[in-house]
Amino acid sequence: MAGRVFGQLGVAGAPVRVIHDTIAAGVYLTIRGGATVAGAVGGEVAAQIGASGGPGGSAAGTPAGRLALSALNAVAGDRLGPGMAPLTIGMAVRAAGRDVDLTTGELAAALPQATPRLAVFVHGLGANEDLWRWRSEGQQRVPYGERLRAEFGYTPLYVRYNTGRHVSVNGRDLAALLDGLTAAWPEQVGELLLVGHSMGGLVIRSACHYGQQASATWAPRVRHVFYIGSPHLGAPLARAAGFAGWAFGKAAETRPFVTMVNGCSAGIKDLRYGYVLDDDWASCDQDSCLRDHRHDTPLLAAANHYVISATVTADPGSNAGAVVGDLLVQPASAHGRRRGIQHIGFRMDSGRRLGGMHHVDLLSHPAVWEAMRGLLQARETN
Repeated sequence: MAGRVFGQLGVAGAPVRVIHDTIAAGVYLTIRGGATVAGAVGGEVAAQIGASGGPGGSAAGTPAGRLALSALNAVAGDRLGPGMAPLTIGMAVRAAGRDVDLTTGELAAALPQATPRLAVFVHGLGANEDLWRWRSEGQQRVPYGERLRAEFGYTPLYVRYNTGRHVSVNGRDLAALLDGLTAAWPEQVGELLLVGHSMGGLVIRSACHYGQQASATWAPRVRHVFYIGSPHLGAPLARAAGFAGWAFGKAAETRPFVTMVNGCSAGIKDLRYGYVLDDDWASCDQDSCLRDHRHDTPLLAAANHYVISATVTADPGSNAGAVVGDLLVQPASAHGRRRGIQHIGFRMDSGRRLGGMHHVDLLSHPAVWEAMRGLLQARETN
């Protein structure tokens, strides 16, 4: 900004510019040095927290600590280098706050009373397996997994993953995890039910695509898939951030903010348009390109697919509800339908639109469970 002013003043502004540049250089050097030291110290402390993890062993072993690590991975999980390995979340089945090895012995010990029916839960951006119990303590909200076990005989399994990586990368990893899980499960797996919240629904679609492409043995066993508040056609806030990064780069005064806006993770950038395949993002620079490069991805043919969306308005069919949605995802995106065109092949009778709740409420809400149960019972009786 100063450069533009001094450029207009020409030679007359030279003495003032020397004073300005000297002072500014000193201030910037001080800030840069302080930020470097703070970053190094903060990174070292965080690494120590992550390295000494485990239930009760550190902040990483507490629900708040696990949520903090999940948030870090959501923002920068695709850029955590080898030095930050203790803070990088790997995709895994979780039980009692720890990763479970995909061996028959480990699975049997961590998940007793195994049944041939598996219900696999995949969380959304910045979340983890703990949030499937959102407000369940003391509020008569029984987690969906426990209800599926009690009423339909499914064994609930919870997956945690690094939400900062590309959705397609996590999709491939989920496909591989389901390979290992079904092979090592203590019982012969007869049926899989997949539940994804928010980004988790996109990861599931990606995993089903890559699993079917590789003729994975688990793919034909997927009978039901629930997409709960998933932005299949993208999320407005993620698109707004992408547009802001592009706009900031057009003027010298705002160009320093481009790095801050575009510094968000690959996973967040995928949410702009609902990318689930490598081909969706591989041919464009997501920092500068505002076009939608999403490819059509057929749903897993052998499975029943259900969509549940919410609006903060009491009436999910209101115009206001269509705009604000659940504060993060609009119903049109959740149901894969925009401007009267069905972009994702969901059946119209397999969708439910609920009112009076926000995005996180969808993780554990009696109305959501009633919708899930009704959809399952309808299929079970057919």
